[in-house]
Amino acid sequence: MSRHYSGIVRNLKTFFRIVSSTKSSLFGFTVVVGYIIMALLGPYIVPLSLVGGTYEKWLPPSLEHPLGTDYLGRDIFAQVVHGAYEVLLLATVVAVFTVIMAVFMGTVAGISGGKIDAALTFITDVMLTIPSFPLLVVIATTFKRPNMFMLGLAMALVSWPSTARAIRSQVLSLKRRDFVEASRCMGISTPFIILYDIMPQIIPYVATSTVLIMLSAIYNLIGLALIGAIPWSEVNWGIIINTATDFCGAPFYTPAMPYLLAPLGATALLQVALIMFSRSLEIIFNPRLRERE
Repeated sequence: MSRHYSGIVRNLKTFFRIVSSTKSSLFGFTVVVGYIIMALLGPYIVPLSLVGGTYEKWLPPSLEHPLGTDYLGRDIFAQVVHGAYEVLLLATVVAVFTVIMAVFMGTVAGISGGKIDAALTFITDVMLTIPSFPLLVVIATTFKRPNMFMLGLAMALVSWPSTARAIRSQVLSLKRRDFVEASRCMGISTPFIILYDIMPQIIPYVATSTVLIMLSAIYNLIGLALIGAIPWSEVNWGIIINTATDFCGAPFYTPAMPYLLAPLGATALLQVALIMFSRSLEIIFNPRLRERE
């Protein structure tokens, strides 16, 4: 038991050493953790009133309203804080299910070869030829009132092919390596080879791809909200952007600028942080890169 805990402590020390090795990685990690805390605890700390008041419309930023108020007198900062949960939940659901489907399809196709590889590759190629965003719009609009989990599953359904194709290429290369051939000669089963010989080699790519998938999910969520393909939500960052531009006249109406810039800034900061943190993930899961650091 003590060895187990010592191994966890050692891994955590390695993780924080790599994260803090560069300012960009530390910044990305800190911001991502901050967003997670904001999404989980923010709604309990920052109250949100959807009623507003006539005499509180378009108030400028102040101590009481850090980002000002919107066209109904509601606090913009509170809306951004409460909307963080939806964004992170969707990005996480999309990343998890996309990675599961991509790893399964790519690994099985690459390790099996023959007719199985041809069939799975054909399915992947067909999915790649279909424009993902229009297909996502069709899927999203078929649900009467999709929640973030259902919407995340729909995004994962159209997001896995490119990652699966890249994983298949890596598996095709890896299965010809000497250590895999040695395992086959020793009579080791294919599932064992996949789990212990191939998976550790593709984890660095999967880790960095997960971040890119999350970024793509955020883009898709904003896009679906802008065209009205998802149910109305006062705290959804994309719907706030849509309301600020189409209904409130931003950026031409100056008082509405904070209402537009708040979700845009929150989205941009999250994306920059994820990109900066992805470099750390690549080093953490790739021993060769760790040796160079």
